[in-house]
Amino acid sequence: MNRSRTFSSLALTISVMLMMQACSIFRPAATKTDGPPPELSKPKPVDKQPETKQPEANKAAPFNVPAFAKEVKRANYTVAVFAPLYLDSVFATSADIPGRTMPRYVMPGLEFYEGVQLALDSLQSHGMQLTVQVFDNKAKNNDVAALLRNRQLDNTDLIIGAVGTPEFKLLSDFARQKEINFVSATYPNDGGVTGNPFLFITNSTLRSHVEAMHEYAQKGFANKNIVILRRNTNFEAGIAGNIKTAWDKMTYDKKARVRELVWSDATTEGELSQLLLTDRPNLIIITALDEVGAKSILRKLASQKATYPMQVFGMPTWDIMKFKEPEFAGITMYYSSPYYNDKTDIYSKYVTDQFRKVYKARPSDMAFKGFELTWYFVNLLSQDGLYFNKDVNKPNNRVFTTFNFQPVYLKEGEEMPDYFENKNIYIIQKGDSADFKMNTAL
Repeated sequence: MNRSRTFSSLALTISVMLMMQACSIFRPAATKTDGPPPELSKPKPVDKQPETKQPEANKAAPFNVPAFAKEVKRANYTVAVFAPLYLDSVFATSADIPGRTMPRYVMPGLEFYEGVQLALDSLQSHGMQLTVQVFDNKAKNNDVAALLRNRQLDNTDLIIGAVGTPEFKLLSDFARQKEINFVSATYPNDGGVTGNPFLFITNSTLRSHVEAMHEYAQKGFANKNIVILRRNTNFEAGIAGNIKTAWDKMTYDKKARVRELVWSDATTEGELSQLLLTDRPNLIIITALDEVGAKSILRKLASQKATYPMQVFGMPTWDIMKFKEPEFAGITMYYSSPYYNDKTDIYSKYVTDQFRKVYKARPSDMAFKGFELTWYFVNLLSQDGLYFNKDVNKPNNRVFTTFNFQPVYLKEGEEMPDYFENKNIYIIQKGDSADFKMNTAL
């Protein structure tokens, strides 16, 4: 994809803003839109900042977090957005892009930012007053640690970040300290965070994925034989352990037992066949996240597909894998995802149309993700103020994805959530030309 001219102008603008450590919203002229989707209602502007309402004396705060009992609304909200733009690397020696094409490693962060920008433009056209700080979390001289040290985020009302390690932990700790909601947009992990009810994990953890996959396998098939195939590593043993824990907690009266095989390159067809049955679907959960490992065990299974009916459940990383090899033909495969967008709704059409006009290109999944999360959470700010946590799953706010944010308590008996996580997982069947959603959204 070659959008070098547009990207050069945009990136240069961002670069200048970052070097100046600017904190106000910027709007490159090229990103002007024709207005938001027509079905959206215009929020009522707030004339003045209402007084903070304290919790009633005898009423417990939601989730036992005192801040959640407050109502704090503002006439103007300050939102901080983090995206991995790598501007220091791209423009290390010149304001021009080397080779006139953006490096591939820049694209996910830049496209996420473009989606965010489109959502912000649309929200402002609906009357929302916003001050937006945009930060390159891969900046060398203005990294997250420096921003926190220089107190550049102290007045922030909401943080949206496409960040990984170590930025995730730094921003999470800051959000907890300052009682600011932090929306983790892409990191599929809790990063060891505990005791932070101001953290939202939108890209669900692997534990939630395998729990949802196990539930679908148990409830989606009346008669089944469930088998876990894992390698002899602590990581994959942990995945199998999560499935077994989900089985223990499951109250479904028709649940089938789950059997397990530790496989390696030396595993024989005979060893596999000992766990497979001919008279019912063999629901095989493969814990390999890597493509080499996934295809290695699939080849061992493929030789027996004519004898044993099988349906294979892979990990969320399988969404980008291609299984075009002839030996895989006829094997039904599934993977899990916290996002699903068939791109037929009014929001998707709006985003697609705007990207064609502005960037002469189709929006990527990262662009859709940036748009959706910004639209969803900034709307919550407008509706409920800073502490929207007690009513985060508003169905009327749905964009592409049905979110189901639930409090996560990592230790039994805890009164305050360790964080909130999107627990709505879609089971997707891989197809030759397109993938299909199998389960119904919550």
